Amino acid sequence: MIRDPASESALDQAARRLERAVALLEQRIGERLSRAGAEAGGLFDQDRSKLAADLDEARARQRELEAAGAEASAALGRAIGEIRAALEEPAEEAPFDLTPEDDDSDAAREH
Repeated sequence: MIRDPASESALDQAARRLERAVALLEQRIGERLSRAGAEAGGLFDQDRSKLAADLDEARARQRELEAAGAEASAALGRAIGEIRAALEEPAEEAPFDLTPEDDDSDAAREH
């Protein structure tokens, strides 16, 4: 049934206008939320991509540091082994006698 606007009270007319305004407001809010969600989703995707790239770089750096650490550890192990071996070797005899000689004995030999 169609009502004649003249027969409606001012209150009924105001209520209908309010209902239309609320419906329009809900529609526009929904549109804005959709746009904001799409934009935010794009930002999250960019952040996620950057974080993934940063993580890959950090893992590569970690592998490099682990390899360098292993090389340094091996070099230190070799150096320790060489030092221990040098300390365990008997002292080599000098090619000449380092004991002091009496000057008198030299003089006696010369004469």
